[in-house]
Amino acid sequence: MYWYREFAVTGGLISYGISLIEQYRQVGLYAARILKGEKPAELPVPQITKLDLVINLKTTKAPGLQVPDRLLALADEVIE
Repeated sequence: MYWYREFAVTGGLISYGISLIEQYRQVGLYAARILKGEKPAELPVPQITKLDLVINLKTTKAPGLQVPDRLLALADEVIE
């Protein structure tokens, strides 16, 4: 189980966490605000608001694992 969705997309079994791509986008927006003159000490600390559950069914087939239907129903993304 991984904490970044990109790990499940590239072959990991399951991830529950943030997207690295989204985090990099947020860093860019934050840096842009600083470059436009806002003071870093006055900027709010961003909080994670969305976690994704990604299940890679291709990976479950190799060792013969079965993912419960309930977990599949809760997943934000299922890779087949």
